[in-house]
Amino acid sequence: MSFARQVLDFHFTTLRPDWQLPAGVELLFPFSEVATQACMTAFYEKYFDDNRDRIFVAGINPGRFGAGVTGVPFTGPKMLREVCGIEHNFTSRPELSAEYIYRWINAMGGPEVFYQDFYITSVCPLGFTKDGKNYNYYDDKKLQRAVLPHIIANFNTQMAFGCRRDFLLVLGEGKNFKFIKALNDEQGWFGEVIPLSHPRFVMQYKRKSLDLYLNDFVEKSRRVLEGTT
Repeated sequence: MSFARQVLDFHFTTLRPDWQLPAGVELLFPFSEVATQACMTAFYEKYFDDNRDRIFVAGINPGRFGAGVTGVPFTGPKMLREVCGIEHNFTSRPELSAEYIYRWINAMGGPEVFYQDFYITSVCPLGFTKDGKNYNYYDDKKLQRAVLPHIIANFNTQMAFGCRRDFLLVLGEGKNFKFIKALNDEQGWFGEVIPLSHPRFVMQYKRKSLDLYLNDFVEKSRRVLEGTT
């Protein structure tokens, strides 16, 4: 079974919107939507229709305007259409994190080259909202405890798609990195967990230093590809 087919089966069949969450926290579950399934199928069959092992890149969890719409991590409607060439009927609103990620992807040679070696996913496969805003799995200790079994199952399942286990790149140098580094120490999934700045942090607070951050992403990515850090 191809990498693409395994990704699609996981999201369309294995994941279920039946998680028990703390009061006030809502689950984002776009994967049963016909339009989302169409976008995901087109994307993964375009870039992952093979059996290559890839370096995993783990964000936090899906957000409302990126993967919460298209189903593809850090690939909002605008990038899906304009960079990946995949048509859809979603509103192509700008999404800061996606804009940064595709600057990185283009610096690595573009989607066709990048996705041969990298697979972008999330520590937590489903996202959350609270009071109508994006909410992260680590924003609430009760939520973190509630989703921990799902996070472990997420990695155990997705790593079987075709994963290089020497390195994991993590988006977010703070709480996301701290959490997954400790969990990796327990589970022994990856040889080394390497933090990268979160794209939204860079775009919101460090835009004047954008080139420096992109150079750091590219340098670390290339070292990981070569098996050196």
